[in-house]
Order: sequence, then structure tokens, then C-alpha cells
Amino acid sequence: MANQRQSIAERIKGLRDASDLTPEAVASETGVAAAEYARYEAGESDVPMSYLSVLAAFYQVEVTALLTGGDAHAKTFHVTRKGTGPVIERRHVYHYEALGARFAGKVMEPFIVSVEPTLSETHLNTHPGQEFNYVLSGRLRLTVGDNTLLLEPGDSIYFNATVPHGMRADGSEAATFLAVITA
Repeated sequence: MANQRQSIAERIKGLRDASDLTPEAVASETGVAAAEYARYEAGESDVPMSYLSVLAAFYQVEVTALLTGGDAHAKTFHVTRKGTGPVIERRHVYHYEALGARFAGKVMEPFIVSVEPTLSETHLNTHPGQEFNYVLSGRLRLTVGDNTLLLEPGDSIYFNATVPHGMRADGSEAATFLAVITA
């Protein structure tokens, strides 16, 4: 996971350097504190998926380019076979499998997300666009704004992603869900 975090950090720094911008300018334009941005670029902190989406929009690249370093080329369709999408590990308890990584010009990012049980509080984040989650297995405790909901297999939720939100597995088992995020 540390290697993946460092690779993402290097891509972020490379885009900033290529754009001839200072870290402070990027931080200001993308809505994070300069110190927080510096930690992301140094690979000292895990970059939230929500902020990767913001950076991708800012640099006019696909999230896939930040995550994998590769470009998406499929324009008509792309099939992702079970278990073959690029995997992104986040914050030790989140495991993302990108399902549309090779499709160019995406207007949404589909992921299979697994969340391991944890005793820590739900980390809230925001990002542009909307989000759809469909629970495949386990129980998912989801907070959207002031609302906390318990979702079970077959349940789904569609929400405005600019509202602070976060999720965690409820109970002792991991929760797995389909997440579709629009830009």
C-alpha cells in the first residue's frame, strides 16, 4: 500500500511540475490546505478518492491516470472481468476495484468497494458530483450529512456527493458494495 501511495504522489507531483504550478497554488485551486496537499504530494498521507477526483478534474486527466499511471483507450465499450480491475487500497480498511479504468472519457467512475470492520469513527469526505452505492454483501453503515443509515444486501442509495459522507462496515464482517461516482 505504501508503494501505491508513493506512486500516486509522484504522479500528482509530476502533473503539478508539468503545469508549472506551486504546491500552494494547486492546494488553493483544489480546496485543501497547503500542508495537507504537501503531505499528499510527498506520499506521507493517503489521498482520498474524493480528492483524487478533484485533482483529475483540475488537471483534466482521468482518475485512472492518477491511480495507475495508464491512459484509458476504450471508446465504445470495455469489459472488466471479475477480479481483474486495477485495485486501490485506501486507509487500510478500504479496497477499491476500478471497473471502468480502461474506458476513455468517462462521466462516471464505477468501483467495487470492500470495507473492513473497524472500531474507528466514520471518516467523512466530499467531492463534486453524485454517488450511487448498492450493497452486495455485509452491512454498510453510511453517513450522509446528519443522517446515518444502515444498508444491507440489495439496498441502495443515491446522494449528492458534495454533502459530507462516509461509510464503514457494520458488525464483524466486511461490507462490499458497488459505488458509481459522477464527476
